[in-house]
Amino acid sequence: MRLPLGVCLIALLVTPGSGLPGAEAPSAPVAPVTIWQLEQTAHIGGHETTVLGEPRVMTEPDGPAMHFNGATDGVFVPVNPLEGQSQFTIEALIKPESGGPAEQRFLHIQDASGSRMLLEIRLTDTGWALDTFLRSEKTGSQCPLLDRTKLHPADRWTWVALVYANGHMAHYIDGVKELSGDVAFSPMAAGRISLGVRQNKVYWFKGGIREVRFHAEALTPAALQHP
Repeated sequence: MRLPLGVCLIALLVTPGSGLPGAEAPSAPVAPVTIWQLEQTAHIGGHETTVLGEPRVMTEPDGPAMHFNGATDGVFVPVNPLEGQSQFTIEALIKPESGGPAEQRFLHIQDASGSRMLLEIRLTDTGWALDTFLRSEKTGSQCPLLDRTKLHPADRWTWVALVYANGHMAHYIDGVKELSGDVAFSPMAAGRISLGVRQNKVYWFKGGIREVRFHAEALTPAALQHP
């Protein structure tokens, strides 16, 4: 079966006698991962998008990526890959550019109740800090994670990740844990995602996003993407 451009859904169950390497002993199912490679603006993950401004898909040495101008560019996708999940991991390969706004939201998921997840940056003249946020409308619990002293170079591709399970969240840069906190985050309902901007169309992102991954499990640090 050929999947729509820009989406890859992977699920593997190894059982005894399957003929796969290591199949001699039973193993637990591997949770599915949805991979969005941002190669076009009209469709992402098999979903028709709503495009704000003129985000561009640019070809670079490591492949295409979607670039946002930090002022008017954004993409909305009418789906919530976190719907119904009690634990999850979100990974994104981003390149914040120098000269952008001080506060930027590059990925925002929100459901019909208002529960939300945000991946953000805070940009300075010397680098950017990762800011992650979870809020559950059902429990009234929320948690922001931000340390403005933990700066990373702009104009360079970097993997960021947010992991949640059992009332605990943590975020990572290139597979290295930075911050963690506690939050009672109930499984989300149906909703949508915005890329390059918060869903109320403020705090625009300047830079590139090449790939986003949604895992239906809390990955260990060793399993996260890194350079």
